[in-house]
Amino acid sequence: MPNTTVRAVNQLSDEIFELVLRRGEIQFEPGASFAIYHPRRVSRPYSPCSGQADDDLRFVIHRVPGGKVSGWLADLRPGDEVRLSEPFGCFRPGDLIPGEEPPVFIATGTGITPFLSALHSVPNLRPAACLYGVRRLVNAVEVDFLVQRCPLWLCTSREACPPHHHGRVTDLLDRLPRRPKTRYFLCGLDRMIEQVSAWLRSRGVEPGQIHREVFFRA
Repeated sequence: MPNTTVRAVNQLSDEIFELVLRRGEIQFEPGASFAIYHPRRVSRPYSPCSGQADDDLRFVIHRVPGGKVSGWLADLRPGDEVRLSEPFGCFRPGDLIPGEEPPVFIATGTGITPFLSALHSVPNLRPAACLYGVRRLVNAVEVDFLVQRCPLWLCTSREACPPHHHGRVTDLLDRLPRRPKTRYFLCGLDRMIEQVSAWLRSRGVEPGQIHREVFFRA
């Protein structure tokens, strides 16, 4: 298992922070996850938002009150050592299939990270749409970058922030592009993923076109 060191911990909001680690020789595919180990051998999986050729590994993490790992990570300092697992998982939003329709990305919270990694890694990846839900606008990350790469529909569930939608991503599902070969990539909390998956299946989307990655808070 690779060891690396902290380059920076950037507080993005009172709930969200960015952990920046030295990448070194670590290789990964966009959408893969790493287990990050607490010194007491507790670990949690996190997916980087950085591109696979970037000098650093960047993770956007929700700091959970009382969280064993997220709280520890938020308090790290430059130069501290961090132990990672090898990358794992089969969520691959950056894979392009010749002749296929552009994919659709749907994320809540820090579930946006594998999509950011894919977009940073694959210059010609142009999703048909990205539906992105956060509690508050301040928790949304890399919005300007997302807007440059695809149609972005941003939802804020706990505050009104015009022109963005005030509500949940599930309010806007009728806007999703629906073509016979479109693949849908869903990442976030399990409740959103189950609701969106059921909605897509009820409209004839085949299970093989729905790709899911559940993010947990800890």
